[in-house]
Amino acid sequence: MNKIIQEEEFRYIESGKGQPLIILHGLMGGLSNFKGVIGYFPKLGYQIIIPELPVYNLPLINTSVKSLSEFLYKFVTFRKLKNFILLGNSLGGHIGLLFAKNYPKYVKGLVLTGSSGLYENNMGDGYPKRGNYDYIKKKSEAVFYNSNTATKEIVDEVFETVNDRNKLVRTLALAKSAIRHNMANDLPCMKTPTAIIWGKQDTVTPPNVAEEFNSLLPDSNLYWIDKCGHAPMMEHPNKFNTILKGWLETRKL
Repeated sequence: MNKIIQEEEFRYIESGKGQPLIILHGLMGGLSNFKGVIGYFPKLGYQIIIPELPVYNLPLINTSVKSLSEFLYKFVTFRKLKNFILLGNSLGGHIGLLFAKNYPKYVKGLVLTGSSGLYENNMGDGYPKRGNYDYIKKKSEAVFYNSNTATKEIVDEVFETVNDRNKLVRTLALAKSAIRHNMANDLPCMKTPTAIIWGKQDTVTPPNVAEEFNSLLPDSNLYWIDKCGHAPMMEHPNKFNTILKGWLETRKL
């Protein structure tokens, strides 16, 4: 993995030169979830930037999708970034959607994969069993079509998160914020070109969510990846990269 850069309040990974492509990770997703994208797109003339979102560090009252979107605004202002493409998985997609709605002039294109913003099954119902490692392992595996994608490292990270009171409280606050902050009424007004890349077997944000995003967004293209769950860029990195490359070329982004 690339070295994390720390500047002022921001921590981020950066690779390559050229058209900025900013990646937004999900609630349980680390920066390493996008290894395939980081390894591929800098060779094609893209500058990949992945900010670490302060999902566990905001004051509890400000732990929301809106606050994380405003954090992104502070970050891109700090880095003097404009005309970038936003790629978000899960909660990251939701943050990207809200940012594109509020600051459309900054965003050339939007890529959603397993995004919240319309509907999601969250893990909140299972948190009372958080001390049970096997239970958390099953929950983590259910995010993917191929349960082997949930490596011990991923399961350990989720287990540690749900057993840390500070992280658990903020995880639940963000999950509730994502559900409350439904964007169905906003999407028809958003003109940003959008690629929707979805796992056909996603159980967290099921396929009908992708179809609804596609029908509500005025300028969107929907792509499916079969035998794939909630994180296509992890389960099928090559297919994901091929689809994204094709869309970026078609849209001249």
